[in-house]
Amino acid sequence: MEKISRTKIADLMKREDFGATVNVKGWVRTRRGSKQVNFIALNDGSTINNVQIVVDLGSFDEEMLKLITTGACLSVNGVMVESVGSGQKVEVQAREIEILGACDNTYPLQKKGHSMEFLREIAHLRPRTNTFGAVFRIRHNMAMAIHQFFHERGFFYFHTPIITASDCEGAGQMFQVTTKNLYDLKKDETGAIIYDDDFFGKQASLTVSGQLEGELAATALGSIYTFGPTFRAENSNTPRHLAEFWMVEPEVAFNDIQDNMDLAEEFIKFCVQWAIDHCADDVKFLNDMFDKGLIERLQSVLKEDFVRLPYTEGVKILEAAVAGGHKFEFPIYWGADLASEHERYLVEEHFKRPVILTDYPKEIKSFYMKQNEDGKTVRAMDVLFPKIGEIIGGSEREADYDKLMTRIHEMNIPMKDMWWYLDTRKYGTCPHSGFGLGFERLLLFVTGMTNIRDVIPFPRTPRNAEF
Repeated sequence: MEKISRTKIADLMKREDFGATVNVKGWVRTRRGSKQVNFIALNDGSTINNVQIVVDLGSFDEEMLKLITTGACLSVNGVMVESVGSGQKVEVQAREIEILGACDNTYPLQKKGHSMEFLREIAHLRPRTNTFGAVFRIRHNMAMAIHQFFHERGFFYFHTPIITASDCEGAGQMFQVTTKNLYDLKKDETGAIIYDDDFFGKQASLTVSGQLEGELAATALGSIYTFGPTFRAENSNTPRHLAEFWMVEPEVAFNDIQDNMDLAEEFIKFCVQWAIDHCADDVKFLNDMFDKGLIERLQSVLKEDFVRLPYTEGVKILEAAVAGGHKFEFPIYWGADLASEHERYLVEEHFKRPVILTDYPKEIKSFYMKQNEDGKTVRAMDVLFPKIGEIIGGSEREADYDKLMTRIHEMNIPMKDMWWYLDTRKYGTCPHSGFGLGFERLLLFVTGMTNIRDVIPFPRTPRNAEF
């Protein structure tokens, strides 16, 4: 076969030099046609769009043609011509075809539609479907948008450790990291495991958040963000939870809670706008095939200011809804940690736009949040989105050493692991704020997918670590 440099299908679709000889490579999505001519839909992952390869059967070896089945990988040399069919403006009239990889009839991705559950069982093949091709191209674009947003605003990308000896949230649901032989653990007289001979000489875990280290960086570099994997060993089998997921955590010196809310709103709108601008084909496909309201919902988030709502006011609205006959699964009262159904009611039914909920009761929030003057609430902020509930959680941090120490004692947080964090409050403390965005929750919103396992290539959930 003549050597011609490959053109990606995404680039081919933009060309207008009809009559040029081109090479395309990719995987067969479908093949149809008559005794004289066949039409092969070829896709190489660069775009949702397939290129149509027109094959005059009389010009090719019959045995070779038999190997062109769904899933087979081809290299095609041919002439780029204007397409007469609808749907695409470019097609390729094949002159030479080489089969790079045949595909036998056990290939599970045949023409019929497949359920999401089935596709999770073959997560190693699902990126080849239209749906997951679209989702993972959008995932890449959202990562680029995040870096672009912070880079343009003078933030520094700061890498926090994945292995850590501190539990940021005090949640305790951490995966342990060890080199010890689990069949033969040395214990002291109280039954506690002795870690002297372990790799780090102490108990170590996978991180649940980069926030605490991010705070250190902000008190030196001013504005930073982290963007990396985080791990939670909570046994949550829900469509919104993963055991391994990605978090984006900006931390900004001298920002108060208002600045923090402004940053969160600007950030999330930037990401949504980026998806509309850079992933139009993929978003349109997901809109048409999965969620007819997707594009409308993305645009609605952009055009309105987010509601700023104190927790106390939010609870009053929810209590009024219950009094008016609305049924919630979980009870609502001042002091309750809002469930997803409560958050979505505020966003979808009451205000019909995103809500930033502020000033939560201190009892249901983390130790590091700055307390308000009322002694009851803290300067927390959660951004609530339609269909998702909480997409961002953050706060102004407690900058005062004594107040932070009091809170740590009240919540029984083991201090020996926190000495370095407290140093920031002893050595030139400053007001600072930050938040965490669950990257996969952002992707749920932007793609219209309904299960978080379908926006990460290989989901890690309870009892599932395949691939």
